[in-house]
Amino acid sequence: MAKGVTLRDVADLAGVSSRTVSNVVNGYAPVSEATRARVQQAVDKLGYRPNVLARNLAAGRSGQIAVVVPYLDTPYFAELLQGIIRAARVQGYNVLIDQTDGDAEHEKLFLSRGSQHLLFDGVIFSPLGLAQSDLSERDPSLPLVVLGERVSDGGFDHVGIDDVAASLEATEHLLGLGRRRVAAIGDQPYRTGEAAQLRTRGYRLAHERAGLPVREELVVSTPRFNRSDGATAMAHLLDLEEPPDAVFCYSDLVALGALHTLASRGLRVPEDVAVVGYDDIEDGRYSNPSVTTVSPDKKVIAETAVERLLRRIGSSTPVPGMEIRAPHRLIPRASTTGRQVATADGS
Repeated sequence: MAKGVTLRDVADLAGVSSRTVSNVVNGYAPVSEATRARVQQAVDKLGYRPNVLARNLAAGRSGQIAVVVPYLDTPYFAELLQGIIRAARVQGYNVLIDQTDGDAEHEKLFLSRGSQHLLFDGVIFSPLGLAQSDLSERDPSLPLVVLGERVSDGGFDHVGIDDVAASLEATEHLLGLGRRRVAAIGDQPYRTGEAAQLRTRGYRLAHERAGLPVREELVVSTPRFNRSDGATAMAHLLDLEEPPDAVFCYSDLVALGALHTLASRGLRVPEDVAVVGYDDIEDGRYSNPSVTTVSPDKKVIAETAVERLLRRIGSSTPVPGMEIRAPHRLIPRASTTGRQVATADGS
């Protein structure tokens, strides 16, 4: 920042009030595009940079947000966290990260400010141990953005993809290849398994649209979405009297475990069994064969979650909760097409 450049200097050059400059810099209030461009031009010309520490102290804030996820060893969350950290850093915020292991009591700690309000100003939260109903018990003054499948009750924002639509596309992809014994690995038919249940719903809907019955023995539950669960479930499916000719896995880690079992049994992918995963993690792009997957736009999810949380933190009045759907796409790769593809963008 040029020495001595103040908010007032930017306002004078842009021909606006200091409050307008503050709104543009902090993104806390709507400003016309013409005004925003004029202010940004003045900011760039003068080399002005906001004093984030002073701003936070004046507002009684810590300048930190918490991001709470079930597992740090899951590549999906690791990749998502990178995007959140980058987006928060641009806005002058640090990120505190906590792993809950899906423990409900530990997750509840982050829904009650209590003595922790001095540590962070708001929370981006991906619950696993808590069900939808548990979120209503949170501290209503805590700025909160929820990831995963916990729908907003109007007091927080929810950012995620359409799991039903994505799973429908994944299953239709397999059915479109002529596969007729399509299995599903990852169902979680219990109170906190909302995300898995939505994926099962999409799987069933694809069969319904194709006029095909769902073979219930081909729908396998797992406690987690990890490699060992995928390997164990795939072994179970292969031991059936009529094993599947395709499998939709509810995460790429599950798919990698399934691929391991298929290889150990001497089966070819996709000739004998086609495999689709979910999450588009880096490991799936470079496995052999590479994994066809549902790719959530993790960059959009991360940036939107940070933007919505900071809007809540900076607002002096309650911000209505929003349901925000991030884009997703199905990326066909060798595990269904037979063509090994490894490109820089993962397509």
